[in-house]
Amino acid sequence: MEKVWQVKPKISNDFINKNPEFSRVVLQLLFNRGLKDKKEIEQFLNSSASDFFDPFLFNQMASGVDLIIKHIKAGNKIVVYGDYDADGVTSTAILAQVLTILKAKIEIYIPDRASEGYGLNRKAIDEFIKNDLKLIITVDGGIRDKEEVLYSKSKGLDVIITDHHIAPEKKDLPDCLIINPNVEKENYPFKNLAGAGVAAKLAEAIISRAKLPEEIKKKLREQTLDLAAIGTIADCVSLLGENRILVKEGLKVVNKNRRIGLVELIKVAQANGKIEEWNIGFQIAPRLNAAGRMEHANTAFELLTTKNKEEAETLSRRLNNRNIDRQRITEEIMAEIEKKIATGEMDKIIIGVCPLREEEEREVWNEGVIGLVAGKLSDKYYRPVLVITKGHEGYKGSGRSIPEFNIITALEESKEFLERYGGHPAACGFSLKEGNLKKFTSKMKEIADIKLAGTDLRPKLEIEAELGLEEIDEDLVKDIEKFSPFGQDNPKPKFISRGAQIKDIVNMGIDGQHVKFRFNGLWALAFGRSEEWKNFKIGDMVDLVYYIERNNFNGRSEVQLKLVDVKLCDS
Repeated sequence: MEKVWQVKPKISNDFINKNPEFSRVVLQLLFNRGLKDKKEIEQFLNSSASDFFDPFLFNQMASGVDLIIKHIKAGNKIVVYGDYDADGVTSTAILAQVLTILKAKIEIYIPDRASEGYGLNRKAIDEFIKNDLKLIITVDGGIRDKEEVLYSKSKGLDVIITDHHIAPEKKDLPDCLIINPNVEKENYPFKNLAGAGVAAKLAEAIISRAKLPEEIKKKLREQTLDLAAIGTIADCVSLLGENRILVKEGLKVVNKNRRIGLVELIKVAQANGKIEEWNIGFQIAPRLNAAGRMEHANTAFELLTTKNKEEAETLSRRLNNRNIDRQRITEEIMAEIEKKIATGEMDKIIIGVCPLREEEEREVWNEGVIGLVAGKLSDKYYRPVLVITKGHEGYKGSGRSIPEFNIITALEESKEFLERYGGHPAACGFSLKEGNLKKFTSKMKEIADIKLAGTDLRPKLEIEAELGLEEIDEDLVKDIEKFSPFGQDNPKPKFISRGAQIKDIVNMGIDGQHVKFRFNGLWALAFGRSEEWKNFKIGDMVDLVYYIERNNFNGRSEVQLKLVDVKLCDS
């Protein structure tokens, strides 16, 4: 599907004149990220670990730490209750690691995606009671588990909820200590922490109260940062503000190669050289997520916490194999939904429902990958997407959305048909009874028709700025590198150049599936696009959208472009 190219508005001369120390391109990128005054710009470009917020700014952090210390001193059993995605697993590992070092009696519990689903559940709570556990600490979940918390407390368990998801109304909050930046009237100044970020804040607060030398405390804090960075990148939260600092500092720890499980996972993922945010987002996190999607997330947790090299090698290979399975199944479900899309006019919201089959139990869509399918379809067709499959009881669904459609608000409007739901404006999960499926999908289509009336639903390429190819040099690459790590709200910059002449074309790869074009002294590469762009020829005048990169090869470094899209010039 052809994409609409949207170039950000140019910055004003006034903004340029007020900030003469920066180039035009740097100022454009800063402005595009909402960074307009000198203090914001300084914090963005020069922030460090010293700029982390005090964890005790959370309203209930001090009370939470006091309660945890009370249970540690009493010798009570504590359970860290996690979640099955990469953010949940890293959050679990952070708290388990710190509490173990501080001699707490801890167990970890990560629910099974298929049989238990997201959040606290009574069956697990009953097991905790039977095993004489006294404190539940949730990570990356629990903010909507009011009834489960009430049940836990009625059985004599204390509960601390640590979460980052959008909180329900005050009357629907769990009645316990809550550490979540998105609770109403919460004082913590940064609202976009991932679950792993919140867990790292709790770990930092606990460490600060420990009777240990300051040097040991500093080392313990550092040991949480690699996991917090991985969870933050994996959960696609904003990489501005404190998350940017967390990821920058966490990547330094990752590259020290001290966590044996990560070292082995990096090997099987073939993530060579210095590990950057791209490696985490596209090579490491998918393999950690594959555990919870394809079997049980305990495998990922064990990998991140093992001290044994042989075990780390075995677990990393296992996760790699599960990731291969995940890729295959994702492609199969995508193809099935796209086949239906092709048969008729596309709705404003795409809803794919697993068809019922005779051998239902074996052939239903794997609910561990339906969120990935929804995300890929949403990116491709620029529409909100729901993918729904048959669960153990009724249906389970996952959704991804576009900026123009708040998917959580839409679920709120449809909650009469839902058993459970939660998530963000751009992503959600939910469950419903079989008898409500048709009513629910009809309601969501109705909401989408109203909310998206008049919205251009063609896929869009957001472009930071227009450049002349002659402006691209080593200095510009250095300026762009100052903006890393890249991610949500701070994307790797895409640029546009118009009226460039193709001087040479070279196909690459075993089957010639890759292509590169030469424009004067610059090479522009495109992976897997040679068939799509086979009609371009030497001498064509084209407009191109691209990333600017550094190509390091055989000890040499040169500037190159990575093509995103290319079209013949209109004129």
